[in-house]
Order: sequence, then structure tokens, then C-alpha cells
Amino acid sequence: MFILEEPYVSDLLAHTVAASGLPVLDTPMAREVFASAGTPLLDDDAFAAAFASHADARLYSNSENAIGWIAEHLADTALPGRIDVFKDKVRFRRLVADLYPAYGFADLRLDELRAFDPTTLKLPFVIKPAVGFFSMGVHVVDSVAAWPETVALIEREVESFASVYPDQVLGLDRFIVEEVIDGEEFAVDAYFDSAGEVTIVNIYGHLFASADDVSDRVYYTSIELIERFRGPFAEFLAEVGRRAELADFPMHAEIRVDATGNIAPIEINPMRFGGWCATDLAHFAYGINPYTTYMDGISPDWTRIAEECRGKLTALVVADLPSSVELSAIESVDYAAFAANFSRVLELRPTDFHHYPVFAFTFVEVPADDVSELDAVLGADLTSYVTMRGNI
Repeated sequence: MFILEEPYVSDLLAHTVAASGLPVLDTPMAREVFASAGTPLLDDDAFAAAFASHADARLYSNSENAIGWIAEHLADTALPGRIDVFKDKVRFRRLVADLYPAYGFADLRLDELRAFDPTTLKLPFVIKPAVGFFSMGVHVVDSVAAWPETVALIEREVESFASVYPDQVLGLDRFIVEEVIDGEEFAVDAYFDSAGEVTIVNIYGHLFASADDVSDRVYYTSIELIERFRGPFAEFLAEVGRRAELADFPMHAEIRVDATGNIAPIEINPMRFGGWCATDLAHFAYGINPYTTYMDGISPDWTRIAEECRGKLTALVVADLPSSVELSAIESVDYAAFAANFSRVLELRPTDFHHYPVFAFTFVEVPADDVSELDAVLGADLTSYVTMRGNI
């Protein structure tokens, strides 16, 4: 079963949904995607009844915008409670707190930020919305003196972001302040089957331009990465799934691994794989359809994939824009010039840059031993590809 919502539905997802014959909720996004395809859509009551009538029904949403609908219409099922464990970052921290007893964090309302004493946590620390998405409102605080300026910036961002995502996706009234987790950062698309067993669909490495970079600019995957971390990550997620009593449940987990191999969770996003259909990276890298993998209970054949894909690295480059850019004033984007940064573009997906602070998601392939193209774009000022109204 599928719920398709803003902000984006890829062709791969749309074709998969249409071919599956599974129930699709009637939403504005679904009507737009399937306007001429003849795919039947179910109204709220019919879709909820179809889900409730199957004890092992699997539901996938491309976007956490669907969480509000699930909370309202599937309230008699276990699903809303399972979602909330992960969507509320404070509740998730409490779920795994005994695994990391020395890890410090605090739960604060927006109006409590100015009065918070930054000396109560080990520096540097991170502040982000307790219910958040896409690195919005995320800041690293590396000194006590930087705290007032960070709070002021967050207050400005609250006004800027308030109309971009629903409260269930980006809540700007509560924040979690937590210590920085050291180590390499990874993202994992995984699902739990009806018996609660976990299957890894893909693992992404997350590249950063600097120690204080919190952007989502570049993610990559390779078979070497899969072979190194699939076992440890599956073991960790199995423990999370046991605690949260998960079954028939997809997730996108963000994880750090320190120099000694210790795994610590950053956050887990429920009911979806990589947002904005970033999970399609598995398709470009390995020929895996992540949506059918979950719906049909398939475990990728990593032995065969390793033979075919060794030596290459596939990346997703998110062409994000700073909050200082007035999105409504953008006149155009030079997509050809942006694509010229990469020697092999697999697919470039333009986005609605007037509404979201991103102008493209680009899938590229580079040699595993040469990531210079990715390094170059990491710290680049992408506003150079944007023409504003009134500019000559």
C-alpha cells in the first residue's frame, strides 16, 4: 500500500506503484502523478479499511507528510505509536538511552532556548528540531559565546521554514540539544518484515565539507561500503526493532561510527527510505528497486551485486540553497552548467526551487578511487547557478 505526498515522487516510484496493483491513497500528489495513468485511488475510509483488514499489510510513504494522515485514520492500529517513537527525536533518545549512558541531551521549547545554559552539555553540541527533516534548523554550537547568535538564527529560520513542511514533518516549537557524536556518518535504508527481521536495502556514506558542516550535500554508496557495514548495521537495527516492536516497517536511519567501530544512532526516520526519493540511489548503484524490495520482502543478492559493481562509486548530490536566498525571486537555474561538474551524470532531477531550498537531486558515478568531483562540489557556492529576477 502506498501514500504519495509532497515534496517529490520519482518516475521509478511512480512506475513501481502503478505496476504493483496495490492500494494507493487518493492525495493531491497521487492525483497529479497518476492523472493520465488510470491508476485507481482509494479515499480515506476505503484505504484505512484496506489496511486494517490485513494484519500483515505493508505501507510505504515517500514522505513524512503522510504521518498526520496515519495518526488520524489508522489510530486503532500500532502504526502511529511506532512512528512517533522515531519521529520525536527526544523519545527516540530515551528509547536507546541505556545503550549510551554518558550521552547528554536536553529537550527544550523554542521559548526556552535563550535561557538555556550551554555549559550544561559538552561542547561542541548540536541543536535541531525535535521533529525535523532535511537538516533544516540544525546547527553545531562550538562555544558558549556562540549560543546567543545560534538562538537568534534559529528564531529567524522558524519564520522562514514555517510554511515549507507540515508540523508532523518539521516541528519548530520543540528542539533537542545533544552532544556531537564523533565518527563517520552513514545513512541506511532498511525494513523489518512480518517476523521483525531486518533487511538492509542500501547504505550511504555522508560526506561533509568541514567539521561544522551539517548539510545534506553529498551521499555515496559502493559495494565496499556495503560489505564493511551491512552486518554491524543490521545487528544494531535489529536491537532497535526489538525495543520498538517493529514489523512490516521501513526506515531511513542515520548513524555514526567512531574510530573503534562503535555504532551510535543520530536519528531514524519512519515509514520511508531516503527522502525526496533519494533511496533511488540503490537503483542507480546496484539495480535494486527499493520499493519492491520492501513490498515483496526481497533481500538483495549482495554476492551477485558485488561481482558486478566492485570498483565504482555512485553518489547523490543535493543542490541545496542557503536560507538567505529568496526562493520566490529565483528566475532560473543553469542546470547544464551544474551538470558539467560531473563526468558521468546518471540522472538529474530538477525540483520546485520556488517552494523548497533545493534546485536538483543529481545521481552521478565516479571511480571508487577518485572522488575529486564530489569533494569539489561539497563546499561550492551553488548560488552561482541561480539567476534572480532583476539580475542581468
